[in-house]
Amino acid sequence: MSVDELRQARAYLLRVAEPPAPSLVTFVAQHGPVEAAGRVRRGDCPPEVLKATEARREYDLVTQDFARAAAADARLVVPEDDEWPAWPLLALDLAARRGVAEAVPPLALWVAGEAALGDAADRAVAVVGARAATEYGEHHAAEFAYGLAGRGVPVFSGAAYGIDGAAHRGALAAEGVTVAVLGCAVDAGYPAGHVGLLNRIVRSGGAVVSEYPPGTPPARHRFLVRNRLIAALTEGTLVVEAGRRSGARNTASTAGALGKVVMALPGPVSSGMSVGCHALIRDARATLVSTVDEVLETVGRFGAAEDTATRPKRPTDRLGQEALRAYEALAVRTDRSDAEIAAESGIPLRRVRALLPALEIDGFAVRGEAGWRRRRESA
Repeated sequence: MSVDELRQARAYLLRVAEPPAPSLVTFVAQHGPVEAAGRVRRGDCPPEVLKATEARREYDLVTQDFARAAAADARLVVPEDDEWPAWPLLALDLAARRGVAEAVPPLALWVAGEAALGDAADRAVAVVGARAATEYGEHHAAEFAYGLAGRGVPVFSGAAYGIDGAAHRGALAAEGVTVAVLGCAVDAGYPAGHVGLLNRIVRSGGAVVSEYPPGTPPARHRFLVRNRLIAALTEGTLVVEAGRRSGARNTASTAGALGKVVMALPGPVSSGMSVGCHALIRDARATLVSTVDEVLETVGRFGAAEDTATRPKRPTDRLGQEALRAYEALAVRTDRSDAEIAAESGIPLRRVRALLPALEIDGFAVRGEAGWRRRRESA
């Protein structure tokens, strides 16, 4: 079975059921994408899968979808690809086992832009908030995003007007990585006023991401569905402004359900756009933050956030997600076999065998008589 077959099968499956399609995702996990696609085409699947796919299962537009994606300089990233963000998306699987209804992993993702999605999601923070943002909200969204991106933390948001757009622009101003996750296709040109912004994100080393096939228009329910991806693909979610009922609060609630860090910026008590943030803080569903340092400290994984001009950089900071996991699986004093490293890191053996020689060339690993070990100077 070739990667092209897997990719085509997943492209077909993305179109025939409206995401998140939990019954179809389970069916694919049980039978694999190629067999699942064939059985859906024939109608040979359980009743709940038939119900999810009956309206579209004859829409085999795979060739057209790839042609439209190519015209938009987009690609289909699938779980079988090295750049698939498996580690961040694991939170969806774990939450599903706990009974979280919205915790459904995507079957694949359409991506425009040079950023490797797995690397971008490895150390990311989502900055989200109200469309009808105030000047206070937009200013602080841009400042937070600028500070995070300037410290090497990718900023994810939803490309909407208001807080989302300010966050993307702030990250771009810092010449950092920003990723827009859409509730429509990557080629939909929505929102119209942000087409230029989306193009800048793509040209500047970021990415525009969607699980909706090319040509899919925006719809209200699709934005709520995509919010789970913003929450899942990041280590933490910062809500800058939110009304009493808002999509940003929905993203925050989903992030909390996935076990991710949720943060909120307090605002003027008289501002209706800060009511949602204050409610999250009051109900202990979000941590109050007011500076970039506090965001990084709250997320925790990034450690204390000193100024980048004075903070010493670790040699391993330049490693990709999988390379870093393989490196961390190495011991300092004893050799480990490639199979042991694969088991410790959770990376497939074939991929580990490709990563280890590269780590050796870059001075991070040493090949011994009985396997591989960490080079001390690189620790």
